[in-house]
Amino acid sequence: MLGAAVAAFEISITVVLLFVLVGFCAGFVDSIAGGGGLISMPALLAAGMPPHLALGTNKLQSAMGTTFATANYARRGLITREGLALGVGITGPAAFFGAFAVTRLPGDLLVRVIPWLLGAIFVYVLVSPRIGDERRHARLAPAAFHGLFGLVLGFYDGFFGPGTGTFWTMGYVMLMGFTLPHATGHTKVMNLTSNVASLAWFAWHGDVAWLAGLLMGAANIAGALTGSTLAIRRGAGFIRVVFLLVVGATIARLVWRSFQ
Repeated sequence: MLGAAVAAFEISITVVLLFVLVGFCAGFVDSIAGGGGLISMPALLAAGMPPHLALGTNKLQSAMGTTFATANYARRGLITREGLALGVGITGPAAFFGAFAVTRLPGDLLVRVIPWLLGAIFVYVLVSPRIGDERRHARLAPAAFHGLFGLVLGFYDGFFGPGTGTFWTMGYVMLMGFTLPHATGHTKVMNLTSNVASLAWFAWHGDVAWLAGLLMGAANIAGALTGSTLAIRRGAGFIRVVFLLVVGATIARLVWRSFQ
């Protein structure tokens, strides 16, 4: 059965061009506020990919773009070492197990619960116009924060995914006291970790359409570099606007999906 889903899926030139456009848009949005999967996953599914194959292919293209976005934030000094090693060490295995679990367990409960959590974040950011503008005192030690969030969000990103970047970013702002640009940079590190770890499972399981994923990934890289550079230059206010748009769109899609 290994690779059977990949062998059964074929794409036309038109679909390839669409994937490239989608990859760029997903990389652009994801590098600023997360939520790139909100663009790429529906496109992969609409092209006729089986769900698990779409998940694996999406992880490939996302990992490629997130790698370059992470490097861009790091190059601008927006990523520090505050607990990152522990966060990566916990997030990776948790995401791998989450990807393993998604091939065996239904995600119906998450589809119904996550919109409420995202809705609370949306309202909080909307009524807090100064959130993430300046560095504040941390409410949790870096080790405690990365241990808890790495375990929970690592598994969640491997298992389901939508809103992962939102939860990481708000965790960094509210519990670690980061500014929005710094929180976004650190979020990219954790997103990259969970993307690569879950991709490892999907690839071993044969659930990656490599040609489509690599084409989308190349476009995702261009979008990620464009978006992350713009976010770094424009700062917290710009990130906040994009963040609210992405969270609102994610909530709408998850609510719509829960009624299907």
